[in-house]
Parts: sequence; C-alpha cells; structure tokens
Amino acid sequence: MSVVLACDLGGTSFRAALIDAQGATRAETVILGPMAADRLGWSEIDATEWWRILVAAAGRLAQAEPDLFGAVEAIAICGVTRTQVFIGRDGNQLRPAMTWKDSRAEAAAARLREQLSDAHPETGRINAFHPLARLAWLREEEEACFRALACVLEPKDYLNARLTGRQAGDPVSMARLMASREPAAGIDPFAALGLAPSILPAVIEPTDAVGPVLRGLPAPLDRLAGVPVFCSSSDTWVAVAGLGALREGYAYNISGTTEVLGAVGPEPVEAEGLLTVDWRGLWQIGGPSQNGADTVSWLLSLLGRNSGEAGAIGREIGALLAGRRHPQPLLFLPYLQGERVPYWNPSLRGALVGLNRQHGATDVAFAVLEGVGFLNRIVLDRAEAALGVPVGEIRFGGGAAANPVWSQIKADICGRPVVVGASKEPGLLGAAIVAWTGLGRFASLAQAQDALVRPAARFAPDPSRKAAYAALFALYRRSEAALAPISADLAALSRGAGALPGVRAPMSPVSKDRPA
Repeated sequence: MSVVLACDLGGTSFRAALIDAQGATRAETVILGPMAADRLGWSEIDATEWWRILVAAAGRLAQAEPDLFGAVEAIAICGVTRTQVFIGRDGNQLRPAMTWKDSRAEAAAARLREQLSDAHPETGRINAFHPLARLAWLREEEEACFRALACVLEPKDYLNARLTGRQAGDPVSMARLMASREPAAGIDPFAALGLAPSILPAVIEPTDAVGPVLRGLPAPLDRLAGVPVFCSSSDTWVAVAGLGALREGYAYNISGTTEVLGAVGPEPVEAEGLLTVDWRGLWQIGGPSQNGADTVSWLLSLLGRNSGEAGAIGREIGALLAGRRHPQPLLFLPYLQGERVPYWNPSLRGALVGLNRQHGATDVAFAVLEGVGFLNRIVLDRAEAALGVPVGEIRFGGGAAANPVWSQIKADICGRPVVVGASKEPGLLGAAIVAWTGLGRFASLAQAQDALVRPAARFAPDPSRKAAYAALFALYRRSEAALAPISADLAALSRGAGALPGVRAPMSPVSKDRPA
C-alpha cells in the first residue's frame, strides 16, 4: 500500500497523517503548535519551532506505522496564511514570524495608503494584516532586518524550503504580495518601500513539486530522501478541496482557531470588506475572521471549564448547550481580537448585550455560537450579492463541525443547508488530494474531490426559527454599529498610561536594534 504524508500547520496545532489513494487515513498525529508571543497587538512565533514539530510529527508516524512511513510517495503541507516568515540571505529566519493576529502595522498601513495612490488596485486592501503593511512596519521599526531581507515566505513554504532547499510559493497564498509587486497607474508599491521583486519566492501551482526531499535531514525524514514535496497552498484553499467545495456555486466555512467563510464562483467579483482571490480557474470571495472555535475556548476558560484535555472543548460546550435556555436571548459580538473579514479593524472589541440576573452559562454559550453565526451571515450576504446568485449549500469543516448544534445554528442563521464532510480533518484530506493529484493519480483536483470526499451529515434550515433569527440578526447589526466607536475608545485607553487598579505595565517591545 502506498500513502502520502499530509500535514496541516494550523493556528494552534500541527497535524500530520498518512493517507492512502482512497482518502483513508491510515495513521494520524497532532502536536500542539508553538506558543505565540502575544502582547498588545504583537503576535510572533519562532518559525524554527514549526520545523521541530514537523520532524517530531513524522517521528510519531514512523514509530506507529514504520512500514507505511517507508511507503510515502509524496509530501504536501498546507498552512496558516497572513503570516510572514522573514528570510535572510543565508536561508535562515531573520526574526520571529508575524502571525495572522499581529496588528502592530496599523499605523504603518495608514501611512502607506497615504503614500500610494488610490489608482493602484491594491491600495484599498492595505491594512494592519496586509503583508506589505508589515514590511513597511519592518522598515520603520527594524531597519537592520529590513535591509537584510532576502525573501518572505508563508509558514508552509518555510517548511517546504527546509525539506527541499528551494524557496517557492503558490499564487493563492501569495496573492496579496503578488498584487503589490505589480505596478499600476504609474504606482509601484514595492519601489515605494525600497523592496526588490526578488523577495518573492518562485511562484508555482499548488500541485507542482517544489523539489525532492533533501538527503541528510533529521530522522525519520532521512528515510524520505528523494520523495517529491508539492507546493500546496493556504489551509483555507486546501481544506475547501478537502470539503469538496472547490467548485462553482458552493460556499465553505472552516472553523478552526479562527473562521474562514467564502463562496466560489466562475469570475472575479468584489464586495466591501471581502477578499477576491484567484483560485486557479475559480474565484473565491470571502476570507478569514479573527474569531471562531477559539472563541469557544475563551468562553470555557472564562467559566473554568477548559481542562486542556483532548476532546474537552467539545464535551464541555455540548454540556452547556444541553442546558435550559432563558426565553430572552443574549447578543454576543465575537470581536475578541479585532476583526479581519469583513471589517479589517483591529480595534473592534467583543461584547455581551442584554444580560439579566436570570441568564446563565447556557445562555452565554448559545450567544457565542450565534454571534459567530451572525458574522458568517454578514460575509455570506455580501458574497452572494456580489455573485448575483445564492449558493446551493455551505460545506462546513474544522473542529466546530463536530458539534451538530452549531451546524444547525449556522444553517438557521444563514438560511442555507450546511453539509459536514465525513473527514474530520479536511485540511489533511485536502493536502492528500493535492499530493495524489500532483503524482498523477487523478487528472484534476475536481476528479480527486469527486473520488475522495464524502458528505456525512446535512443540516437544513429550520423554517420555524427564521423569524426569530431575523429579529435577532437585526439587533446584532444595530449593536455592532452602536458599539464600534466605544470599542475604538477602549482600545485607545489600553495604549495609554493605564492608572487603573490591578493594571500591570505591558512587556517592553522588542528593540529597534534587533540584530539581523
């Protein structure tokens, strides 16, 4: 039996599996990801920790299934995006990677937008989470690193480079930097920052091989020398393939640490706050939020019900949802870490609205799930309006998809059927689809999806809940509008001197003189 090594570098964990050509997982392991250094808008991870975890995950699989590990025919890794690894001329990282949560480039983004003309199509997309804004921040705050910069890689491309010795990326993951590299209307964003086009790695298709595994790598990767490593793509694009939604007329919703929701169409369309990305013959409109299943983890920790054990989150939220709910619902704005799609505002903050003395943990749990569902609906409404047609169904995957109550809530709020795939890890299955397609086992990604993806459950919208959720959604939108200015003022206070009781001084930021 032959297998591929599929890996998913997620926001909080690293998953790896040996998957055969029928889509069956023969061995799987998960390792908690490195702890991000988070403070006041900063979020950094040492990229070498991802490499260490990849080696450890491969070691676990080789120990569990030594014969199967020796039969690996290819490797494909998908990974978080909106995260930059800054590489020097020696091929090593210059500084810790800036993660998807990092918002410190907000002011640099504003200055960059002023510097560039609105005539360039990318200018309006530049915000605190945009890679060009982070490069502008690097130039302002860590000039030595900026001058030593040779390449900017996505996390999965950093691992691919460690495996093969070649720096390459795909056009889906690198869409924003690629768009920034292209001059338009006499404006050259790269030149404005003093960036060389060569900081972008070679651009190849997700199903193209970056190269073979190098000899001499740490065990057990040394056993895979010569095996092709396929470029793959972002965790979103790959997981959508693993859900069977990489096709026209479908929507997808992936709920891991954060949520990603979008719709797939045949042509590029635009909508306020949404990303339009070329998905290699198809176009997606939508994008990532800052909030998702991690919001549930936050709630359980707040209630003292998150033990950290495997499966604990699912059990505990299930127990809360099984409780009795008060007739008066609560509203929850899920913006605990600011928000990306559709607001791109790092200063948004979360809120519970409507609390009374009779409300309990069950009411808050429902409000949290519904708050994320309302955010899903905002994105879906904008995407469908741009496409001009409703989607047929929403393919739902990720950890939260194991909860049938949340699946039903999403179907009721969005008014579309929600379909959960049989694979509990669509990112891993999608990576396997990329690898098997790259090997030529399937003629196309569409053919691979048809062969390997199987739906497991379908949740149709409940007509009896339509009116109640419509009323609650209207109140949600009013709450957003009313509280956004207060969120901004509260965020501003956190950057002040802070004389409130119990407030401790924040950690000192990294020096501008960080060595290159």
